[in-house]
Amino acid sequence: MGIGAFIAQARRLAAHEGRWMASLGLWVARRSHGVGDADIAVGYARAQAPTAYGLVFVFVVETVGVSFMLAAYPVAHLAMLLLDLYTVFLVLGLHAAAVTRPHVVGPDELRIRRGARLDLRIPLERIAAARYDLRFPDANKSEDGVLDVAIASQTSITIELTQTVTTVSLLGRRAEVHTVRCHADEPQTAVAAIKKLLPADS
Repeated sequence: MGIGAFIAQARRLAAHEGRWMASLGLWVARRSHGVGDADIAVGYARAQAPTAYGLVFVFVVETVGVSFMLAAYPVAHLAMLLLDLYTVFLVLGLHAAAVTRPHVVGPDELRIRRGARLDLRIPLERIAAARYDLRFPDANKSEDGVLDVAIASQTSITIELTQTVTTVSLLGRRAEVHTVRCHADEPQTAVAAIKKLLPADS
């Protein structure tokens, strides 16, 4: 990897860090990111909430336990305390990003998001079909031209496109996709909202 590519990836990771941190503030304020007055927000975070809260509980218990174990070693205690607190806020921030950055069905485009990691904009005129389609994709396998945006190891909506769109990963890798599979808390309601904005023959 060249120095330029390394710097570009570092910037993308720093931007991701900033987004999930900002999401904590939005979560506390009960606000959403990128949802306009004419848009429909489609939540997807409900399925991952038990895992997120479970991890937070485990990390908090670990933080308390390690603090007692390292009480006699101030430097090590402080270092581990800061690391453990960062981990707790990281898990909360990633979940907050999923809550405050929902999918968005707008009058001109569909935004498929996954927390602070992904924000894919699909013009409505490129959508051929949208349907409820419950799947449990294998994270170790991928199909050419298919983007799986799984939450809690599942997707529930399949969107087929008339033209490909470009998706960009967290580290900047680009791919052309003709099918997008994502999850929604209320998938059938979300599909109905998408279809309502498509031409009658879609």
